[in-house]
Amino acid sequence: MSDDAHPSQLAHPDRLLPAEPALRDVARRLYDATKDLPIISPHSHVPPAWLVDDEPFPDPASLLIVPDHYVLRLLHANGADLADLGRGPDGPVELDEAAARKAWRILCENYHLFRGTPVKYWFDTTFADVFGITAAPSAATADALYDQIAEALTTPAFRPRALFDRFGIEVLATTDDPLDDLAAHRALAEDESFTGRVVPTFRPDRFLELGRPDWPGLARSLGEVADIDTGSYAGYVAAIEARRRYFKDHGAVSSDHSHLDLGTEPLSETEGSRIYAAALRGEASTDESVAFRRHMMSETARMATEDGLVMTLHPGVRRDHDPDNLAAHGHDVGSDIPVSVEVTDSLRPLLGRYGNHPNLHLVLFTIDETVYSREVAPLAGFYRSFYAGVPWWFIDAPEAIRRFRGAVTETAGFYRTSGFIDDTRAFLSIPTRHDMSRRLDAAYLAELVATHRLTEEEAAATALDLVTTIPKQVFKL
Repeated sequence: MSDDAHPSQLAHPDRLLPAEPALRDVARRLYDATKDLPIISPHSHVPPAWLVDDEPFPDPASLLIVPDHYVLRLLHANGADLADLGRGPDGPVELDEAAARKAWRILCENYHLFRGTPVKYWFDTTFADVFGITAAPSAATADALYDQIAEALTTPAFRPRALFDRFGIEVLATTDDPLDDLAAHRALAEDESFTGRVVPTFRPDRFLELGRPDWPGLARSLGEVADIDTGSYAGYVAAIEARRRYFKDHGAVSSDHSHLDLGTEPLSETEGSRIYAAALRGEASTDESVAFRRHMMSETARMATEDGLVMTLHPGVRRDHDPDNLAAHGHDVGSDIPVSVEVTDSLRPLLGRYGNHPNLHLVLFTIDETVYSREVAPLAGFYRSFYAGVPWWFIDAPEAIRRFRGAVTETAGFYRTSGFIDDTRAFLSIPTRHDMSRRLDAAYLAELVATHRLTEEEAAATALDLVTTIPKQVFKL
């Protein structure tokens, strides 16, 4: 039967829990113990200005469709024009009501395309739990659902700060450019009426890629913001260190890095200086640029041992695979495509120097599932600084999360993993995604109880730690 025939099933109370009754009873008890605990979100893409300004969200499409690359990519694959989904050459565009309703109808008319995907699960749960919606999206219900959500967004209960409190978010980390003055974070920290904790994350990727055509200008801008001459390699390193300190002074707990590979082979200072000078002149070769970036990843680990910022890595993505869509609609529309990664040898230079340093926490996320049991889990099971990041991005999904637990736990246990990361631009999906993780972990732990590998008491303690103790410890919160 169609989804429309069972509107009450948008968010079934036993969703993602085991089907076998006795196992499900254990999972229910484990989930009940964690479902209402505060959310720790150490990596997201929520703009902090939303919480500073606390303005009503403009319309359902701008909130739930336009910023979410998960939604955009599958609609695009099935023929939707990204321009009709609120994307222009420079990213999201402001929608009038007619354009917003058009985008919303495209989603509702094509909602069946998301069956079996985590996107449908997130939407169903958000619709039911956040808006009290019982009717499934379809061509017939599109306008009524739009009106219901639009009306809710005009009320004080649906402003960003009210939702932040309602979702029970204890810590929210944003992702920020090294040139950012962090004024929004400073405003939140100084606002006594805002009781949440929102921290920046240092994201220097574009400043480490010397092959970018705009890199010389970026290096100059970095120097200007840090008030350090970046005309030399030594000045460049000092400027990065200064910006890391600035971020930490404004609450940052981590730096985040996404490059094509995980290479970390260091260069001599002489060679680093030579390549840096060539890059400023626009003369560095591709191989030299890659070698310099790999060197800077080792330098980043060295900096982390000194300033204490957690180092998160998520390699192996070919950004903007579709050049036509990049030109027409900008970044983050869903055309970033995974590639395979090699971990063990690539990280050996870094881990050989800093892998057991007491002040380094390095968290590796990947969307190449083939490396979980072969490389990631054994590294996490040995090096003191190394943690296995949970599934995210393309594999932030029920089956992938189950595969991760099966692949990693027997080698590294639960306590060498990161805790759940929502990595979202869709603010309303934060509680949905964390709830999904808690349900899946309850189901996995229930199986360990049922097969007498854990007592229920041990499973309950682990479920609690996965939500609270582990993310706080890994991210030094």
